[in-house]
Amino acid sequence: MNKLMIALLCGFGLVALAGAGVYFASEAVLRDVSYDAPFDHPIPTDAASIERGRYIARTRGCFGCHGQQLQGMNFDEQWDWPARAIAPNLARYAREHDIAALEAAIRQGISAEGRAMLSMPSFNFARLSDADLADLIAFLRSAPMIDLDLPSPRLGWSVRWELLTVPNLHVEDWADHVPELTHDHQRKPALARGEYLAMTTCNECHGLDLRGDTLIMGTPDLAIVRAIDRDTFETIIRTGRGLGDRHLGLMSLVAPDRFSEMTEQDVDDLYHFLSTLGTEPAMQDVFWRP
Repeated sequence: MNKLMIALLCGFGLVALAGAGVYFASEAVLRDVSYDAPFDHPIPTDAASIERGRYIARTRGCFGCHGQQLQGMNFDEQWDWPARAIAPNLARYAREHDIAALEAAIRQGISAEGRAMLSMPSFNFARLSDADLADLIAFLRSAPMIDLDLPSPRLGWSVRWELLTVPNLHVEDWADHVPELTHDHQRKPALARGEYLAMTTCNECHGLDLRGDTLIMGTPDLAIVRAIDRDTFETIIRTGRGLGDRHLGLMSLVAPDRFSEMTEQDVDDLYHFLSTLGTEPAMQDVFWRP
């Protein structure tokens, strides 16, 4: 064996060793998760609760990411960052896992395999109430299962490297940083309802505190709602179009799918709460707004 062949074999060996190191180290990061107390809220079976769960699923975006029949979706063409992002068949997933595993996936960003997730926006559900989560699970378990042949999700090497070098990359970190709800339902019911809606619908795109996300989305501070009237706000919420019927980027896609069904009461409460955001300064030194 000549020296060139030996050098090539050594080089291949070093590359393989480095790859194995990145793989196992990134897996360790993904599996370094901390669970909340296991979810044991009873799951209802009545029609009203299931319909409430369908409303939660619609307004919080489950259909947009998992398909209009919850059949799952392959995001190969839309999003190549993770190598292959797959939104699973939610009707099947809800039947195949117990409620503790479902809660961990939905609100904590931890998969049934015990790994932190990268693409499930659990931070949008972190403040979802136990009752609403139970209704959501009831709906998902009642939804018809549509069979669709989906490939397995896959992480690329660039993502695995970022897991080792970029802080707060996976969803469990984000879910842990969602601010607590602050308004009291007894003293200020409309504000409390609006805050709950905003913190379980709007913070997926507008930052965990609703004051803008410049890290990933490039979305504005929702304190801008103070500058528009209630009717204009409703038009934006239901259609994703702004003044002069202008398209509003991602909102033009999200709003018709999620918020067109929002009740008048929910629109009122959401507008009422968002109109108060500008009275307090935005949080400083947060990772979603570097």
